Parts: sequence; C-alpha cells; structure tokens
Amino acid sequence: MMRETCMTDLKMTDDERIDQFDRKILSLLQADGRLTNNDLSERVNLSPSQCSRRRQRLEEEGFIRGYRAVLDRDRLGFSLVNVISVTLATHNRDNARNFAELLSRLPEVQEAHALTGEMDYILKVVTPDLKSLSDFVNGVLLPHDSVQHVKTAIVLETLKETSALPL
Repeated sequence: MMRETCMTDLKMTDDERIDQFDRKILSLLQADGRLTNNDLSERVNLSPSQCSRRRQRLEEEGFIRGYRAVLDRDRLGFSLVNVISVTLATHNRDNARNFAELLSRLPEVQEAHALTGEMDYILKVVTPDLKSLSDFVNGVLLPHDSVQHVKTAIVLETLKETSALPL
C-alpha cells in the first residue's frame, strides 16, 4: 500500500521509508564512500553496529548501488569533454535498441540520455584530443545505420560536475 508523501519524504512505500539517520548516512557516503562504520557513527550519532546494520540495509534495498573511485580525467589523458546530440534515422524500437547496444560498447560515452523534443539523445563523451573526437563522430556514430544526424559541442569549462543527490 502506497502512502502519500510530503516534501521531506522520498517517494517509496512504508516498508522502504528512510529516516533522518539513513539520509545522513547516504549523504556522508556519497561524499566519501570510504568512511568506516566508526566514522559514520561519530558523524551520525549512532553506534557503529547501528550504522553497520543501516548501511547494509541501504545496500540490500538498492539505495546504495555501489562504490567507486573518482578518477582525474585530465591526468589520465581525457581532457576533452564533448556533448553530442544524436537524431536517429527512424523512430522505432529496433533502431533505438541498436543505438543503445552501440552506446553500451563505447567506453568514451560517460552518459547517454534519451530525450523528448528535436533531438533523440544527448551524450557526454570524453576524448584525449580533437582527432579522437573526429574519429569517434565520423568513424563510429555517423556510419551507424541507426544514426541520421550528429551535432557536437566541445565543453570549454566545467563549472559544476557531481553525481551527488540533494538529500
């Protein structure tokens, strides 16, 4: 049975409801996934065992999907960030599925979003340089049967980049 939620509640069933301690744990972990249960317990004002149980429940229920290291794109040679809009040649499930399969094989694509409106997809793509970007667009995207049109923009400066949710 679903209950009505207020602005401070996350949308979920009664059984999945999270409280202020869970939110604090989630907020702290999204800032630093390496925090120990002792670190969490000090910052949340719960015992380490309570924090451990809560963290495990949040993982099991899918609120925490994983942990990862955030790598320095520039130091690893991927200093060019590109935003690419794609329009499909035809609008049907097979074409969309073929394009999605292509994207799943391309490590340069960091984000891909299906859109409403004029363009069908927007991609965030990282490349080492302009030649790599050209090779990606002209050698991978444009020749693909599902793609009709590609428009590329190079990011000059990143003002904000985060995956943190506003808990």
